[in-house]
Amino acid sequence: MRLIIAEKPSLARAIANALPTSPRREEGALVAGDTVVTWCLGHLLEQAPPDAYDPTLKTWRLDSLPILPDHWKLMPRPKARGQLAVIRRLLKSADQVVHAGDPDREGQLLVQEVIEHLGWKRDVARLLVNDLNPPAVKRALERLEDNRRYASLYRAAQARARADWLYGINLTRAWTLVGRQAGHDGVLSVGRVQTPVLGLVVRRDAEIRDFEPRPFFVLWVDLAVSRGQLRAWWVPGDTHRLDDQGRLLDRAPAAALAERLPGAEGRLDSLASRDKRQAAPLPYSLSALQVDAARRHGLSAKAVLDVCQRLYERHQLITYPRSDCRYLPEEHFAQAQRTLSGACRNDETLSRWLAGADFSRRSKAWDDKKVGAHHALAPTGKPADLDRLSRQEADVFRLIARNVLAQFYPALQTREVKAEFLIAGERFRARGQEVLEPGWKPLFTTRDEAPPLPPLSEGEACRVEQAGVEDRETRPPEHFTDASLIKAMMNIARYVDDPAIRRTLRDSDGLGTEATRAGIIETLLERGYLVREGKSLKASRLGSALIASLPEAVGRPERTAQWEQRLANIAEQDDAPAPFLDGLIDDLRGLLGHADAGRVRNALSEARGPEPKASKPARGRGRSAKRSGGQRRQGKGTRRTAGGKRQ
Repeated sequence: MRLIIAEKPSLARAIANALPTSPRREEGALVAGDTVVTWCLGHLLEQAPPDAYDPTLKTWRLDSLPILPDHWKLMPRPKARGQLAVIRRLLKSADQVVHAGDPDREGQLLVQEVIEHLGWKRDVARLLVNDLNPPAVKRALERLEDNRRYASLYRAAQARARADWLYGINLTRAWTLVGRQAGHDGVLSVGRVQTPVLGLVVRRDAEIRDFEPRPFFVLWVDLAVSRGQLRAWWVPGDTHRLDDQGRLLDRAPAAALAERLPGAEGRLDSLASRDKRQAAPLPYSLSALQVDAARRHGLSAKAVLDVCQRLYERHQLITYPRSDCRYLPEEHFAQAQRTLSGACRNDETLSRWLAGADFSRRSKAWDDKKVGAHHALAPTGKPADLDRLSRQEADVFRLIARNVLAQFYPALQTREVKAEFLIAGERFRARGQEVLEPGWKPLFTTRDEAPPLPPLSEGEACRVEQAGVEDRETRPPEHFTDASLIKAMMNIARYVDDPAIRRTLRDSDGLGTEATRAGIIETLLERGYLVREGKSLKASRLGSALIASLPEAVGRPERTAQWEQRLANIAEQDDAPAPFLDGLIDDLRGLLGHADAGRVRNALSEARGPEPKASKPARGRGRSAKRSGGQRRQGKGTRRTAGGKRQ
């Protein structure tokens, strides 16, 4: 019997349906002839807690840190024992085992750790599927590889999991214990990802709090030209007091000029135009969808993820949602008209957009080379009865369908015009935009662009009809929202100064993954480190105190870049994991040396920030190893450990 172990049930169904024999359902598996397809449910195993290595570690003590396992242990997750028993039983009857995890680092770990934990010693084949369409799955089944080719990928994922455990367990215990000495009766959770995300919010809040608005002044003129009117803005020269962005800091020169401008005549000194062509936005990754859904419909990142899971699992209207890819397999292009016609036919808005689509157009979205473990979110083609969906489900489904439909619309073509006028010896600038071809733009409700200027000719005369001065102030950055924080996590390189580290972060997935980012935000909210005020996310007093009490490097994203570089070398260049973990342990010892009750006490007394409305912090009693870290999602790429929840 050939046993195929898939990463999740949806992949198992796709594999079973692509086999020559129609599958039948059995407990925890699908049987098709002499092939049995079973599945994991995310991670079936989790890192063992510290007391599994030494019972004395159940009690939290500073003198027991750092906790460094000699031989790593895994244990079944409580809710996964049933499926693990199914796989154990099937392995006993198997002649051949096929690893069908996702084709990425965590997918390699998720299935392989189960195979090894259950004692399979013989060869393992590797099935790589990143497109669940039956023809693509059939081709993948014909191209099985030797799983040993992916040993370095497995070692990298295993090293990442162990490093996260070491980091979260040790730092959380240390800061919780010194926090208790400082008078804080609760767990102070530290994690490689959650803590830098908290640090982003703390630093943004401090920047806003410390911001001092500075006045500046702008002078506008309404001009009459030969074929219409327009508004232009004064460009003050270097003889005036300006800030580093060229803004006028004294009102008097603008007011004096404004008094003598009405009725003044001048001419158009220079005119420049540039035609621009903009392709439609790509289909969504999960994070890109979370950003847009937050902005357009006010949905939290977690709400979007939950809605997508329902659209995928319950309604079967969209493809796998936890994807970091914005491209689609080339094979899907030929089926797109049929798929979208089925998906959109029951909704008035989608039907109208469908009618305008030209399915002979082929955008850059169809690209096999850019499809990773998963492709972009897309409708499955199942007719959607939006009246039977919740409001949130319908809104999110329309966004997903719209971005795929937009691939069959022309590019948006605009003409940007910049005009500079010379009046009374001073320069005034105007800018406008003309839409030449709306293309995909009507499908998107976007912010208003600059209105078009009237037809202009260089050298033509102009006359000032009105002039005025506006008093303005510089404004602080805005508080993070779900949308902007998800975007910051995706593009974390923007928040790093070191050019080399910035390059590494650009090449990585940022902070967190598609599936964990929403959970990270929710964890920080649940722990009372963040507070939601309207759409804004702010650091609480406790969250601000935690960041202030930690070494600066723990609350910044640079460590993720350094880890990713080392893990990439393990996965791609077959570097040994031991030096990476040894370096981490050395780093940990140094960080633990900064755990200081006085510093925590000062941070708690000086911290500023709102209090959570219903704060229920976990109480650290120093006995339960389950209280030792930050939360991680259950599923691929993370595991909820019995030794603590980490991220």
